[in-house]
Amino acid sequence: MTSEILTKMGLGGLDIGYVLIVLTVLVVAAVVLVIILLVQNIRLKDKYDRFMRGAKAKSLETEIQDLIKDVEDLTRTSKEHDIDIRELYHKHEGALQKVGLVKYDAFKEMGGKLSYGLAVLDENNNGFLINSVHSSTGCYSYTKKIKDGQSEIELSKEEKTALERALEKQTYSAVRKPRSKKNTTPADEDEFEDAD
Repeated sequence: MTSEILTKMGLGGLDIGYVLIVLTVLVVAAVVLVIILLVQNIRLKDKYDRFMRGAKAKSLETEIQDLIKDVEDLTRTSKEHDIDIRELYHKHEGALQKVGLVKYDAFKEMGGKLSYGLAVLDENNNGFLINSVHSSTGCYSYTKKIKDGQSEIELSKEEKTALERALEKQTYSAVRKPRSKKNTTPADEDEFEDAD
């Protein structure tokens, strides 16, 4: 059996049976290939669905939206904290935070170094100085105003030492971090030492 179409194509000597067998093999191979691709597509779709569902059946889109909302909340909260911290620094500036203490014997007949000079200052070195003098007849206390680290009234040697010790202190606002034991200065360690 010959075909006019095959003859016009120059393949008139081919048997149609062979052509049908080759075409059948190609169709079967194509069907097998399509089945393999369908199975792979189904597996990929299952993986995609599991990925998009995420934890506890939440979709990935919902998870990403939740994360974006959390980041926005954290950013807003951080800005609010920055404002609060600035306000606290400003309020803290006037708080008494530097202390210098010197203990001494005001009179030779009095032992035990019961007299003391105490300087208490804020961040701007404003505050007061108390000098308490103990004698055998009583205890006398004197107060002097300190402005910008200076006193309008002349200071005794012990009062000057107490004021210097207070002025040496760094404030929390100046260092912007709490001091640990490693960051203490020699003045911190001998804060309550006696005067020479």
